[in-house]
Amino acid sequence: MKKSLVFLALAAFLAMSACGGNQTAEVKALQSRVADLEKQLADTYKPGFGEFMSGIQVHHAKLWFAGLNQNWDLADFEVHEIMEALENIQKYQTERKETALIPSLDPALKTMNDAIQKQDLAAFKSSYELLTTACNNCHRDVHYEFNQVKTPDQPPFSNQAFQIRK
Repeated sequence: MKKSLVFLALAAFLAMSACGGNQTAEVKALQSRVADLEKQLADTYKPGFGEFMSGIQVHHAKLWFAGLNQNWDLADFEVHEIMEALENIQKYQTERKETALIPSLDPALKTMNDAIQKQDLAAFKSSYELLTTACNNCHRDVHYEFNQVKTPDQPPFSNQAFQIRK
């Protein structure tokens, strides 16, 4: 969005320049606007890699308890939250070498998604282990092996019910 604004301001500047004539005031105004938009873009908040990973960790834990309780709608929601966070890493953390390894998680996420769609608890447990292993393999490959993910043994929040209410 902000890149589009900079592009539009630059396009307007070029269009005015091409028309010729004495437009120094307009050109200076547009140059100032472009500089302002560039500064706004540079100052825009961009979540850090660790913030994305912390969010994924929460969704990973919630995914386990949702699936364990066969709350397939919640499990579906959580796996898609993980996918969205990974997409955002690829969008906002392009300069990080770790980002290049994100696609290595795709097979495990597909297997997880398939198990959820089939509402198959045994397949869910197996695919959860596969996903957890894929996460740990990625951490190892980027020299973050000290950050080991595991199947949670207690829910991350005490204020969320993972069982389906009847």
